[in-house]
Amino acid sequence: MFDWITRPRRKGHFAALDHADFPPLEPGTVWLVGAGPGGPGLVSLLGYHGLGQADVVVHDALVSDALLAMAPRRAQLFFAGKRGGKPSPKQADISLQLIGLAKAGKRVLRLKGGDPFMFGRGGEEAGALARAGVPFRIVPGISSGLGGLAYAGIPVTHRDTNHAVVFLTGHDDTGAVPQGVDWGAIANAAPVIVMYMAVKHLGSIAEKLIAAGRATDDRLTIVSHVATPQQSAISTTLADASSLTDVPTPAIIVLGPVGAYSQTLDWYVQGARSHVFG
Repeated sequence: MFDWITRPRRKGHFAALDHADFPPLEPGTVWLVGAGPGGPGLVSLLGYHGLGQADVVVHDALVSDALLAMAPRRAQLFFAGKRGGKPSPKQADISLQLIGLAKAGKRVLRLKGGDPFMFGRGGEEAGALARAGVPFRIVPGISSGLGGLAYAGIPVTHRDTNHAVVFLTGHDDTGAVPQGVDWGAIANAAPVIVMYMAVKHLGSIAEKLIAAGRATDDRLTIVSHVATPQQSAISTTLADASSLTDVPTPAIIVLGPVGAYSQTLDWYVQGARSHVFG
């Protein structure tokens, strides 16, 4: 039996947070905020609070327009998107911009798709801020490798299939296949491998994993535009990965048996996609 707690109903549920004890985004401070994987409703309450206080929002390419529209009208928006293999602002320049804006007394919100510390260069930016003496706060976000896959009905762990998971980036800072990866260890470390930003080099990565002993018939699932009405999924095998063409990006890739759960757990269909916030 459950003990139910009855609370008085309020008009406007979010209005209950108007006087909540959120930390202020102070002038001269930078918040590194995770925007989540797609729909703007997946940003955290603390991230939404910071967005409402910002003087400047420095945002990635994967941050939705609907979320940016929640920033104050007075706030300046700066695009700092980095996409693998495409012309992008240099990371050093982005960090210098954050430092410069903060030292000018601005309330700076660095809004990053997914989570700042999951292949989001948040650690590099936080390090630059720390060295420059700029106060900062990390506001974690829902990573596409967790929440994005959940929108496709894919649990990254399940007691019937795996007790471990490996997270892998599909390219290094040069845009090439990561050179510092022990492919033999990666291939055999866990039943499930989740790959970020890996579509471009998927064929090469598949070859390396197979050469290291990964089963050729291992299930490979690619979910594109996660947690948005445009979400789509492709299922194949590791051996056939190199034959895929025109895969929509951005995409998150999961290798392993958990991809099969989408056949019964794929809940984000039809009417569920009609809500802008996710």
